[in-house]
Amino acid sequence: MEKCLFVYNAQSGKGKVKRKEKEIVSLLSQRYYVEVYQSEYAGHISQIIEEKGNVELIVVAGGDGTLNEVVNAIMQIKSKAKIGYIPTGTVNDVAHSLGIKKNIKKAVKDILEGCVFKHDVFKVNDRYGIYVCCSGLFTETSYETSQKQKRKIGKIAYALHGCKKIFSTKSLNLKLEYEGGIVEGKFAIMLLINSRSVAGFKINKRACLNDGLIDVVLIKSKKDKVGICSVLNVATFFLNGIKKKNNKNIIKLKLNKFHVEIPENTTINLDGERVSNGSFDFSVIKEGISIIIPKNFKLIKN
Repeated sequence: MEKCLFVYNAQSGKGKVKRKEKEIVSLLSQRYYVEVYQSEYAGHISQIIEEKGNVELIVVAGGDGTLNEVVNAIMQIKSKAKIGYIPTGTVNDVAHSLGIKKNIKKAVKDILEGCVFKHDVFKVNDRYGIYVCCSGLFTETSYETSQKQKRKIGKIAYALHGCKKIFSTKSLNLKLEYEGGIVEGKFAIMLLINSRSVAGFKINKRACLNDGLIDVVLIKSKKDKVGICSVLNVATFFLNGIKKKNNKNIIKLKLNKFHVEIPENTTINLDGERVSNGSFDFSVIKEGISIIIPKNFKLIKN
């Protein structure tokens, strides 16, 4: 019988996974020998995966940040493990992009009966992500909003926190260098996207998640601090998503490798988690991980 690690964040989903642990293990045990581990501190899940080495399947329950921890551990040890994802976070952007159900029992059933999708991974200096890297307006909200608020009012907590910081956000003085060109200037937000959904908004319904490319979106700012026009441009982008039509306020590129120069105190958000500050190298690892998705879910594939 193949070995499966079941790792979960007990704080995610208002403690639902902990209450459902026995049921989840019972279902997974139909096909796998299951070892269960609960995350006790930041980085604990990565540590468990690194200690266990190569296994056939890692089932993770939590939000996008917890999933990111698993992705990083897999990439660091060069594991060939498949990922089964039970989304129990507040927003669950990755699950929305891959058709993974939020209902725990249905998500486990899809892990047992679904198909493997080879998903691109991107590398930001020495960290890995799979759906978004960003900086600028609103991008600190995901990790600065308290767990208590998120448990109480869910997505609204993000909106309330984001509104507080709108007009205190400084513009990004940014220089992006890639093969064949340079982009330089002041920007309200930088978004590097490999997802259908970001922050719960359907950014790109036609996203291809395994083509070895990332969507680069830079929304311009005219002043040192983000002004009302830039705020409206960012809000409009999130509501309308990536469009083919050109917009003078938005720079859009599709790239697989580049370097970004920004001030040292600029925070980088990777898959909803604060990971570093300042300039970074970015590259896409085509089809870097294997994640199980529902067998009937239609994805745009390379």
